Formats: sequence, structure tokens, C-alpha cells
Amino acid sequence: MVAPSGATPVPRTRIGAIDALRGLVMLLMLVDHVREFFYLHAQVSDPVNLAATPLGLFLTRAASHFCAPVFLLLTGLSASLYGQKHGNRVATSAFLIKRGLFLIVLEVTLVNLAWTLNPLPPILYLQVIWAIGLSMVALGLLLWLPRPVLIGVALAIMLGHNALDGLVLAPDQPGYALWAVLHQRGMIPLPWGAARTSYPVLPWIGVIAAGYALGPLYASGIDPARRRRRLVTLGLASLTAFLILRGLNGYGDPHPWQAGKDGIASALSFINLTKYPPSADFLLATLGPGLLLLALFERLPDRRLRWLAVFGGAPLFFYLAHLWALRLVYDGLTALDLAGPSGRIEAGAPWQIWPIAAAFAFALCPACLWMVRLKRRSAWPGLSYL
Repeated sequence: MVAPSGATPVPRTRIGAIDALRGLVMLLMLVDHVREFFYLHAQVSDPVNLAATPLGLFLTRAASHFCAPVFLLLTGLSASLYGQKHGNRVATSAFLIKRGLFLIVLEVTLVNLAWTLNPLPPILYLQVIWAIGLSMVALGLLLWLPRPVLIGVALAIMLGHNALDGLVLAPDQPGYALWAVLHQRGMIPLPWGAARTSYPVLPWIGVIAAGYALGPLYASGIDPARRRRRLVTLGLASLTAFLILRGLNGYGDPHPWQAGKDGIASALSFINLTKYPPSADFLLATLGPGLLLLALFERLPDRRLRWLAVFGGAPLFFYLAHLWALRLVYDGLTALDLAGPSGRIEAGAPWQIWPIAAAFAFALCPACLWMVRLKRRSAWPGLSYL
């Protein structure tokens, strides 16, 4: 629990396992964004539509499903650690609200510019940075709740929001814009075009609140072995709940799974879950392995995780750097007249997306390492935003 206002701050160092897990999901995100830049020539309407998507593309896309849930969970956990370090919830709440607003502004400026090269695109995509920003603002308000109430709210949102799937508003109905932000993907009119709420934010608020509730496991004096056991228990409970809920094939995801022509087809349908907004099944299936990995990473020597922690230690810096690196390389190759028959720069097959992503990660590693070291030795508070 965050210490009361006025308490003496507790000195802390960064926790390598958290940075490493965050780095892992950032690299999986890089893979997905490489797909967005270099495989759109062979894109299907939905890369997780089993009826129309090659297996390699489906699995490549599905690998990125862990990114947003695990990142939001770790964001909430990091907010709790921030409160333990600074000694009061006032500072934590203020930091979350200010950083959340900063991320919202960043989404509609630098992030959208990297994707579209248009400061006023006809469609403004409100994606993951937007969702993280709004979730941080929401957590800045929710953290004042008693911890048991906060846990109840987090679980109710994550597991209960699919009960709202039937509430669908038309653009001309009152409350449509707010509902499009919270739970229903849609277009919100703007003076020059429209905003697309790609990441409805309500379930993500539950995830970040759940991450914040994990904070006491990292309080000073907690036995690391006990913490790992608790993380493993929570991870296994999450996966067990997913298997039961998905197996019942009723509530939990808007799209029931179907038996296929063979066991592989059935298994793929079973794990083909709804991300926008993330269903209860989706969150259970992704957060369970995330918690297990967090426990595992705590047992590994720091030297084995250091390369992952480089990317996870400055996540916003890496996010912006990788987007603009992808944009510059893609446009540079296009300027050199290397586009394929589609007019785009083309990766030849889904498996090629992975080595391309590895090359970008390798190229960006020195810059990320520089930023991590700068954050450690600089007292400037603005670096904490990166």
C-alpha cells in the first residue's frame, strides 16, 4: 500500500525483472509494428481471421496480444512502486494524471505523425498510447480507494465488462462519443475528419488498477520467495479461469470458439480472442503468462535479463524511437525505388517479419542503453516520463 501523505520516502532501485518483462513485451510490439509497415501488401482485413489468414501471419499477430495487457499491468505496478519511493499518494496521483495527459497529447501529435506523416490526418487513430494515458489518469483517481475496494473494482471491470457488449450506440445517440472512448470502437467526428477509438479504454482501466494492487508484494521487507509464490498462484489462477470460461463457450468473449477440421484448427479457434476491447478471456489468457514470467524473471540472474531490461528501462523512448526508425527506413527504401509490385516495401513471408524486427532492435539498443544510463545518473524529473 502506498504510504500516507507525509511519510518518509523509501529509497528504491529499479527492479530488473519488471524492466525485463516490460522489455520483452516492447520487443513483441516491435514485431507487430514491423508487420504494419512491411507486410501490408499481403494484409487481410483482420490478421486474426482464421478463415482468411495464413497460419504464420495469424501467429505473428497473436504474439503481440501479450503486449498491451502486460504493459498496463506493469504500469500500474510501477505506479505503486513510485508511491512507495515518494512516500505518499498525493505525489503518485499527481504523477499519474500529469503523465497520462502527456501521453494523450503525444498520441495525437508525434505518434500519429509517425504513422501518417500528416499533422491533421482525416482519421486520427487513438491507439495504445492514448489508452495508457487515459488509464493512468483514471488510476490517479482510483488509487484513493481502499485496496480491497480497488481490487474489487479492477476485477469487476476486467471480468464483467463483457456484460456491456450488447450496449451499442449509434453516432447520433446521446453519449455515443463517451461510450466510443470507453467500450465501443467507433468514429468520433472532428472538425477536419474523425477520431477512431481503436483502443476502448474501460477494460484497460481495470488492468492498470490490478497492477497497482500488486504493489504491496514489492513492499520493503517482503520475502522474495513469498512474492514469487503469490505471482505464480495468481498466474495459474488466471490461466485456469481462462480455460474454464473459454471452455464453457458462453460468457467471456463475444466470439465463441468453434471445433475445426482438426485439433490444430480447434486450438487456434480456442485462442483466437477479442482484443478491441479486450475480452475477459483475452485478459485472463495474457495476464496469466505475464505473471508467471514475472515470477520466473525474478529467479534468473540479472546478467541474463540485462538486454531485455535495456528496452524496458526507457519504454516511451523506445516506443517513439522505433516508430520513427520504422518510418524513416520505410520511406528511405521507398525513395530508393525498392518498392514491390504493390507499391509498398514488401517482406516476402510472415517469418521474415521477425528478423527484420530483430535488426531494428539491434540498431536501437545503443540508443536505449544510453537513455537508461542517462535516467540513472540525471536528477531531471522529466526523464521519468521516458
